Amino acid sequence: MVADGQEIVRIGIKSLLTECGGHEVCGEAADGPAAIEQARQLSPDIVLLDVVLPRLNGMEVARQILAHNPQTSVLLFTDTQSEQIMRETLRLGIRGFVSKSDRMCDLLSAIDAVLHGGAFFTSRVTPMLLHFAKQQDRPGVLSTREREIVQLIAEGHCTKHMAHMLTMSIKTVETHRTNAMRKLDIHSTAQLILYAIRNEIVYIPTMALPSITCSRLGHVQLGRYQRQLVASPAA
Repeated sequence: MVADGQEIVRIGIKSLLTECGGHEVCGEAADGPAAIEQARQLSPDIVLLDVVLPRLNGMEVARQILAHNPQTSVLLFTDTQSEQIMRETLRLGIRGFVSKSDRMCDLLSAIDAVLHGGAFFTSRVTPMLLHFAKQQDRPGVLSTREREIVQLIAEGHCTKHMAHMLTMSIKTVETHRTNAMRKLDIHSTAQLILYAIRNEIVYIPTMALPSITCSRLGHVQLGRYQRQLVASPAA
């Protein structure tokens, strides 16, 4: 099963896997909730998953899929290689990671390895994974739920809408938000959105920034965030 927010990527992967790899793509999804539902209905051998998905980030999708059906393996196929993602990959027991900039044969090799009970991690992230495996989790790293809340905030959802989407109370959403901001030593929504963009919790193309509206931000502020992203080092 393929879960990626870009239709052209899903079409390309499906063509590659069926024509070159001899695999059957049983389903596809364009956002996080759809990926979870598809995986539950289809019980695929492998879910090929992008980390950056609309509505629900790929790491939370992976967590729910693996919790519901441990026989399904998750293989990350993404350009996102942040420290947080690598830590979550180890913690969740995800068995493969391939960058979208890797060679086609790397993706096919990763799928074959995972199907036969092995693991495959691109050379781009192997040193980072080995380093993290020797360390205990640092205090201050966001939990899966906190990361999910940060993503939804950065996407412009209000607290009431987040509570409805996640089937939890408004107070619980606010608690997760407060905990995330405390861990990150962040004190405003603007800083939280900047953190989400810099750490690829949410992806907003630079050219698209002026067209995005949010009751908390507005066009003028987004223009300022865009300048800060260019001028400031990553958080």
